[in-house]
Amino acid sequence: MKMNLGKIFIGGMLLLLYLPILVLAFYSFTTSANIGSVHGFTLDNYVNLFSNEELRGMILGTVLLALGAALLATALGTLGAIGAFYSRKLTKSAVGAMNQVPVINADVVTGFSVCIMLVVVLGIDKSTFVPLVVGHVVLCAPFVYLSVVPRLKQMDASLYEAAMDLGATPRQALTKVVLPQIQPGIVSGFALAVTLSLDDYFIASYTKPATFDTISTYVVNATKGSQTEIKTALWALSTLIFLIVVLVVAVMNLKERKS
Repeated sequence: MKMNLGKIFIGGMLLLLYLPILVLAFYSFTTSANIGSVHGFTLDNYVNLFSNEELRGMILGTVLLALGAALLATALGTLGAIGAFYSRKLTKSAVGAMNQVPVINADVVTGFSVCIMLVVVLGIDKSTFVPLVVGHVVLCAPFVYLSVVPRLKQMDASLYEAAMDLGATPRQALTKVVLPQIQPGIVSGFALAVTLSLDDYFIASYTKPATFDTISTYVVNATKGSQTEIKTALWALSTLIFLIVVLVVAVMNLKERKS
């Protein structure tokens, strides 16, 4: 009885999580302008997604921003995790506690703070994209730190010193001993950083240039308008993002199971 109830509960939760996405994916292949009425089958939404110059520029800009911010956040988060791991207990605890603040803090507070600090106080023009990139790095780096720290804890802390004793330079010990040991955590942190950057709305809305839109800010503005062609093309975009995420997760799990 308990097993059956557990299966029903898990099935219900999965249904709540995936049914809205599946409904959206279904309507992306129809000619319907609104969800609720089903018309004929079509691929026009996907054609419009890649033929519309405005949509193509928005998607490319968002992907480049996510990859660039994720690379910077991965480097900073990984170095921070390694530095804290080999520090004294008090320093390690302090760094870990400070890393939790931006994780728990609301994105709207982070975005507003970054905007005030960089644009108002330091006078950096938002058209330079610097506030936007810095805001996304601030958002993503703490999560990279949290992805790398468990891998460091699983690693023997004396490996670095052993490499040094055997003649390796500090840089060689870091690149040839420590980094290979924590590589899965770094990859997971990078993937998480890309996802967070793609998903962010509040920080981007405060720090982005006026002429630039990420997927999140564009979707919010497009849903307020009456352009049916753009709205249904965004259904197709959401479906493609979901399929890509499912594919990436499946490949990572299969690779992990094989190794």
